Amino acid sequence: MTILRDVDLKVLAVEGRAIVNPFLDQSVRNGVISYGLSHTGYDIRVGSKFSLFRNMPVDRFDHPDEEVDPKNFRGDNIVFDVTVPPGEVLRMAPLSYALGHSVEYFDMPLDTVGVAVGKSTYARCGIIINVTPLEPGWKGHLTIEIFNATKRHVKVYPNEGICQILFFRAAGNVGVSYESKGGKYQHQTANPVFPITEQWNQGQAGELQGVHQPPRLFSNLGSVLL
Repeated sequence: MTILRDVDLKVLAVEGRAIVNPFLDQSVRNGVISYGLSHTGYDIRVGSKFSLFRNMPVDRFDHPDEEVDPKNFRGDNIVFDVTVPPGEVLRMAPLSYALGHSVEYFDMPLDTVGVAVGKSTYARCGIIINVTPLEPGWKGHLTIEIFNATKRHVKVYPNEGICQILFFRAAGNVGVSYESKGGKYQHQTANPVFPITEQWNQGQAGELQGVHQPPRLFSNLGSVLL
């Protein structure tokens, strides 16, 4: 397995097989947290929509409605959705967690897997990006998991760089791709996507539109903090 270099990613784009769309063939750095093509990867941007996890009241530690259950995720009780207006920033509260989404759309080849890693600028401020795979055959906007590990508010800048994707090419195409196995996060749209629950296996989720829980309203950020 080999890592794709900047020249490899450029060739794919020129051939009409870009993995990342839109594809920028250089790094954008002036006055922003950098994004675009890197030496051995691609720095992606976080969009303006976020799902923020609510703080749990101390007197409700044992209440089942306050639990986060990956098999039965109740987003309406656990998170609230906001859209950061142009020119504004998301101020993540201490020890808080948020879901964001990539500006870019991915079209993963059948012989390539991607791995998301954090950018050093944010890492040095205490922001941790979960390491997640982009599997062969997956298509969609990436849901980005963001954790503020500090005891201070940290600014997150929408439409600027948030993490880097490393692309590794296997010796050949996989036997079963994410698309062919009916992966439940296929074709994610530009919204943070919650964990899909057992409803998917029961055939009740329907076509994934990036909003698979009850309809969600992304309100303006205003002065909302976690």
